[in-house]
Amino acid sequence: MLDLRGSQLEKEEEEILQNPYVGGLILFSRNFEDRAQLNELVNSVRQVKPEILIAVDQEGGRVQRFRKGFTLIPPMQKIGDAVINDQEKGLILAHETGWLMASEILACGLDLSFTPVLDVDRNSSKIIGDRAFSDRPEIVCLAASALIHGMHEAGMSAVGKHFPGHGGVIGDSHLEAPKDQRMLETLTNRDLVPYTQLIKQLDGVMPAHITFSSIDRHSVCFSRYWLHDILRNQLGFEGVIFSDDLSMKGADVAGDFVEKASSALHAGCDMILVCNDRPGAMKVLRHMEKEEYPRSTRVGRMLASSITRWEDLVIQTRYRKIVDRLSEIIAQ
Repeated sequence: MLDLRGSQLEKEEEEILQNPYVGGLILFSRNFEDRAQLNELVNSVRQVKPEILIAVDQEGGRVQRFRKGFTLIPPMQKIGDAVINDQEKGLILAHETGWLMASEILACGLDLSFTPVLDVDRNSSKIIGDRAFSDRPEIVCLAASALIHGMHEAGMSAVGKHFPGHGGVIGDSHLEAPKDQRMLETLTNRDLVPYTQLIKQLDGVMPAHITFSSIDRHSVCFSRYWLHDILRNQLGFEGVIFSDDLSMKGADVAGDFVEKASSALHAGCDMILVCNDRPGAMKVLRHMEKEEYPRSTRVGRMLASSITRWEDLVIQTRYRKIVDRLSEIIAQ
């Protein structure tokens, strides 16, 4: 999965997308101006490669790449708080938020938002913080489950992140390679609980660029132990494993781009993200062509299963109701 430089598809990028090892595209804020431009960009990509998986991070709060013309979504901690204050109403809110977020993204021709965050916030990680539903695993499970049901109703797959949990480290894996000294028993009783309980609802999982040094010497994204032994075998996960972006500093523990890509794929990732470094991405593609890596058959499951046109979406009473409710929450 690669990225684009700007708001229009460049000629060089058209050629890159045609490479058989490019199966996905992730869009960032720099790729977005408004919905009209976004629709045009997505259409131009689909003309080059119709079945490519197009994704975005549209979690809400600090991490919402598309804003102008889209509903502003509050940070997930607000949703978790609503579940704590009134469980019945809070779970309806979580479900409808998932449905609305997914419906808007799908209406613009994308397939996927890398959502939900399943990290259990322990007030340690600034990079997670209010992106997490709660510091209580049971609330994370309840709120995330409802959000996922809403996403699935709209036709979008759900990707839980950041396995097995990013909420217990201070460091930002975009800027450094964090280490977590906690033992497996501690993680099992806290951070892993959302994965244990929601594993059958998740279509995808994104591992963290964190090394749990008391458990395994490899960073999770490059760890056969975490991805194969724990996620696949112990938890029984059958969906798609996406690496987090291999350009992040937290991934540098595995070496250069070719080494990072090779390690992630051998550990068990189905799709690797190589973003914000075009030369690095090209090195990876050339390496994969040379070595003739097998392509995962799982990724196709992540394509959108249904789409409602924007014009048909915004006239729904249900849509207007949740838009108004989210506006109230953000204003509080």
